[in-house]
Formats: sequence, C-alpha cells, structure tokens
Amino acid sequence: MSGDEITVATTDGVSTTTQSTTAEPARPRFEDLPPPAQRALKEAEERRQAADAARAAAGPRPKEIQGRDGPEPVRYGDWERKGIISDF
Repeated sequence: MSGDEITVATTDGVSTTTQSTTAEPARPRFEDLPPPAQRALKEAEERRQAADAARAAAGPRPKEIQGRDGPEPVRYGDWERKGIISDF
C-alpha cells in the first residue's frame, strides 16, 4: 500500500481502500532546516528527555483515597457535588 491510500474497516468486517486526493506535504529533513530551527528542535528534545527522566525518577503517583468517581472535574470545567454543579 502506498502513502496515498487509505484503508477503512467497516463493522461488517470488509475493508475498503480509497485513494486520497490530497497528498501530505513532505516534511523537511533536519539537516535542511535553518540553524535556529535545528537548535530549537534539539532544545525541545532535551526538555522532553529531562521531563521523562523526572517522571521516571519520581516513581508512581500515590493512589487517591476517597476521591471522586468519573471524569476529572478540573479537566471538564465543572464540579458536581451532591447534585449541585458549579462552573469555574
């Protein structure tokens, strides 16, 4: 299969392949980028590695005791407690 084909699986188990009408633009190689862009990418990778190392060194997070059930209220922008909802 080439990069221009899209395979879609349906609920009845039949896969169909279609041709894409728009091709994705080619990403420039790292060596072809200007020096400031190369430096920025290297710095971002170093920050990602440092953050991953810090997470690994911190170990697992403690389990929440008597916490809420369901989705995280801060993430979804509202709290519900005893049937009363308050938006932040």
